[in-house]
Amino acid sequence: MGKEVKKVLVATNHLEGVGGSELYTYDLIKALSELLGIEVEYFTFDKGLISDKIEGELKVPFMSKKKYDLIFANHNTTVRELFSRAPIIQICHGVLPELEQPSPLADFHVAISEEVSLHLNELGYQNEVILNGIDIQTKKPTSSPNQKLKRVLSLCQSEKANIALKEICASKGLDFSSYNKHKNPIIEVEKVINRFDLVVGIGRSIYDAMACGRPCLIYDNRGYNGNRADGYLRPEKFWKYITKNCSGRYLNRQYKETELIREMEKYDPKDGERLREIALSTLNAHDMARNLLLMTDYLTWQNRLNKWKRFTSNTKLVKRAFFYKRIYNATKWTYFNKTY
Repeated sequence: MGKEVKKVLVATNHLEGVGGSELYTYDLIKALSELLGIEVEYFTFDKGLISDKIEGELKVPFMSKKKYDLIFANHNTTVRELFSRAPIIQICHGVLPELEQPSPLADFHVAISEEVSLHLNELGYQNEVILNGIDIQTKKPTSSPNQKLKRVLSLCQSEKANIALKEICASKGLDFSSYNKHKNPIIEVEKVINRFDLVVGIGRSIYDAMACGRPCLIYDNRGYNGNRADGYLRPEKFWKYITKNCSGRYLNRQYKETELIREMEKYDPKDGERLREIALSTLNAHDMARNLLLMTDYLTWQNRLNKWKRFTSNTKLVKRAFFYKRIYNATKWTYFNKTY
């Protein structure tokens, strides 16, 4: 570990539902809480399903202290809110969503993929890549996929994608189910994954499936991302697709029925075993937590100087963080509750 860290706060904009950043937060908090000498708490603006799980199962409380040794913040809104409570490492999960854009108030930035790292570099933010971590003790195979493809699970967040997959599976005589976080979210996704042979989705859905020893098809048709696919995940191609978070943006293909059928026909249950081995060696949440703690090594005088330089071109944001927020907390006058 870098500089001694004992009190850690993990912050995420929202925890009322199920999604990639929410489950990332849960697995990170669980891993940190299992490390010797670490006292962890959490912060969010919106409590719900995942915050209840954090408090109920992990016994980790909501923010109770004024100061911490280190803060891991998943979104720029939480960086702005928690500024001055501790050095902040902002973890950036994407290049497109506004919440994922780097905050100049953060002390250092972590990217979850090479694509995000390049985006941060282009914006002038020094960063390190630390891949998504999965709770591989909980997310594991409890059954083996069939030798011949029989059951397909979609974790796509797009109805367009799910309708297309459902029609294909019906025409091929395959059992099909879908779980969309906006319609029928599921927390213990590993229990569902283990009932299927092939999992379709992008991002963290793929990593969960890998941890459960399932072959995967990288595809979705989300509004912000569009129809994007990397196709059937051959284990040897993982290191290419992970550079863009298994988002479909590596090959950047658009799939229609013909292409989806072609990729499904590549199904090989042995690929699930190899993907599980990759998850064990590469996507272990405990390794992620330890690597994140090592980011304190970057909190040097040069880093602080770079931060102050950023402040000069973000004066409104700095004014809000240094002055307006404190005045608002003392007076509750809405005029001072400004965001920039």
